Amino acid sequence: MTDPTPSPDSAADGSDGAAAERLNIAHRKLRAELGKVIVGQDKVVEQLLTAVFARGHCLLVGVPGLAKTLLISTLARTMTLSFRRIQFTPDLMPADITGTEVIQEDRATGERSFKFVKGPVFANVILADEINRAPPKTQAALLEAMQENQVTAGGTCYQLDKPFFVLATQNPIEQEGTYPLPEAQLDRFMFNVKVDYPTAAEELEIVQRTTGGTPEDVNDVLTAEDILAVQDAVRRVPVADPVVDYAVRLARATRVATDAAPAFVKEWVRWGAGPRAAQYLVLGAKAHALVAGRSYVSSDDVKAVAHPVLRHRVLTNFRAEAEGITADTVVDKLLETIPAHDRGALAGTGSSSSVGA
Repeated sequence: MTDPTPSPDSAADGSDGAAAERLNIAHRKLRAELGKVIVGQDKVVEQLLTAVFARGHCLLVGVPGLAKTLLISTLARTMTLSFRRIQFTPDLMPADITGTEVIQEDRATGERSFKFVKGPVFANVILADEINRAPPKTQAALLEAMQENQVTAGGTCYQLDKPFFVLATQNPIEQEGTYPLPEAQLDRFMFNVKVDYPTAAEELEIVQRTTGGTPEDVNDVLTAEDILAVQDAVRRVPVADPVVDYAVRLARATRVATDAAPAFVKEWVRWGAGPRAAQYLVLGAKAHALVAGRSYVSSDDVKAVAHPVLRHRVLTNFRAEAEGITADTVVDKLLETIPAHDRGALAGTGSSSSVGA
């Protein structure tokens, strides 16, 4: 951090409470720096930071002009991490992302050999701008990097530096020249964040800020070591068994073919969420709790991240579309229908729930 006090690394004192407090302070500093550039969008910023703290990738979906790209690039500037922006276009090739092998000649011996030239994916923060404008073959180039933190080229695996996260943007209304992300690609994103229009007051402030004066500079808040310490602290947060059970029941209730699915799910949903959804519900809840300054997780933390985790994993059918039912509508009804049983559970008790997503 620019200000070394306090550091988010709780390993030194082993105190979960201290980890929560330090992460909360780091979070407030990040919000303050982002607020110098970004007007409003509090929920979007909150969900984006939660995904980063939980070591997850994030997809921001919104119409043009809502500062999606600006938000991600500004976040990268608040952290001393390497940052690369990849502008996805229909002619973008997989090698343009991962890198390629070139023939290199040794001037002394005249021998030729292949050398791997790393692509822009070899950075800590990747902005995949308008990711749905590239064909599926190119989109798939990110799959291995997002899941395994490595790139394979010419039979050799190249490890990516940590921390590593992909922050992608997508325009939901443009259809011409776009390629919908396949479900396997969508499932790699921890959060699908909806970016809505600003309020009238926020839009007025945006116009005033951007049409006069000099934009404010943002300061570094977190280093790579700080981010890794934060992510490790999130993983160490204990979760009571009833909270984990609630996350699993939410995910299972989206699956049409199971007995756990309510009647409205069977009526509106074509395909439900997989096990990765439950993993991300728990991880997101852990990060949400720490950001709030708590070293324990409740079902309310799971509810807080349910929409960004589930909305891109619940596929509605034609009947739902005809009735104007969206994935968010389904998630709303699930949160109303599926009961939480952790009200009587002691805070911080239960298993530590090691999550391998």
